[in-house]
Amino acid sequence: MQSSEINYKDLSITSEEFRLKALAWANGFPLAAYYYDHNISYPHSGFKHMLAVSGGKPIAFDATDPFKSLRQELQKQQLLCGYLGYDLKNNIEKLSSENQDGLCFPAIFFFNPDIILYFNETSITIEYSDIYNKNTLENILATPTAKALKPKGVTIQQRVLKDAYIAQVEKVKQHILEGDVYELNFCMEFFSEETTIEPLPLYLALSEASPTPFSGYLKFNDKYLLCASPERFLKKTGTTIVSQPIKGTIKRGETPEEDEQLRNQLRNDEKELAENMMIVDLVRNDLSRSCATGSVKVEEMFGTYGFRQVWQMISTITGTIKPGKDLVDVLLGAFPMGSMTGAPKISAMQIIEELETTIRGLYSGAFGYITPEQDCDFNVVIRSIQYNVAQRYLSYMVGSAITYDSDPEREYEECLLKAQAMMDVLMNNQD
Repeated sequence: MQSSEINYKDLSITSEEFRLKALAWANGFPLAAYYYDHNISYPHSGFKHMLAVSGGKPIAFDATDPFKSLRQELQKQQLLCGYLGYDLKNNIEKLSSENQDGLCFPAIFFFNPDIILYFNETSITIEYSDIYNKNTLENILATPTAKALKPKGVTIQQRVLKDAYIAQVEKVKQHILEGDVYELNFCMEFFSEETTIEPLPLYLALSEASPTPFSGYLKFNDKYLLCASPERFLKKTGTTIVSQPIKGTIKRGETPEEDEQLRNQLRNDEKELAENMMIVDLVRNDLSRSCATGSVKVEEMFGTYGFRQVWQMISTITGTIKPGKDLVDVLLGAFPMGSMTGAPKISAMQIIEELETTIRGLYSGAFGYITPEQDCDFNVVIRSIQYNVAQRYLSYMVGSAITYDSDPEREYEECLLKAQAMMDVLMNNQD
């Protein structure tokens, strides 16, 4: 691909206005992917700030062996943008997904961009394939600036009402008592039918309400992901793998004193610490399948990090890929992420299918990119809105980790806390 670099000071507009114009311009393509860290300080950094578009079609994957198809695509040494849906679990283990699916997103989706914009500290780098000329900058500057906008008239329904949620959590606890699992991530859907929204303005509103280091926007034809994820699934740089599971959530305080008190409460909550430790052990085991013996380390345990609505407890695990293993081996060993299943993982996924009512699809999958060198960065698709234009169906899901000590009422309140930013930008029905 050819490339050009433009210094921000040489533009007639601010870097922020250029970013918003570029997003509006990208939204005119059938395929577009945007990755934004909101300049948030984060261990091992957040997403690279990047926008990629294509006027073509997505990559065709073999539905019976998508990971073989992915390995073949990686041999072409090109940037891939897209996602791994949660239900790829069925291609990794002997599992199935039979629950309701209003979104109909494919299990795996990637495309090879025709144009890529990298938003650097002082400049923009534009890369473009031979079929595109050098008018990208002029086209972006001529595009009306995108603006954040909350939709009106959206009616949100709850797939599992409170009493039913509590009953299902009690069933999870019974499975724990019987030794089937010792932790399980149980999720529920909020949805809107026969609804029309403008995805890009809504994504910008969500980003303003909840800026996160793994924010993203994906358009593929009539399907959209509006993502405000705070969690990294997997980052690969050379032979180094980083995974950063989140387990532990508490609200932010109204004052600095209350905020610090709540952070300390999270950091010393025995239940939250136990949840986090269980998932750290699971991730260490997952990474050990593809990493060299003795290389898997816990770099940070029980770190507390503040986001707009919540404090989160985050641990960081690293490893070194063993010779003869590649990125696909790492993904096969670690996907789906333990923070969204529970442990033991296979048993947890079986029970999730039994007790949840909605297919997870892209939710609790991973959105990200793979470089030509087979480096990658993937988030965990949480705190995210999905929308299917053709079906006029909008959905978001939230969940929490259930252990035997879980209080169902408290778990329900945690789910509502995690849904807060999405609810705030959607429930804008005032005149």
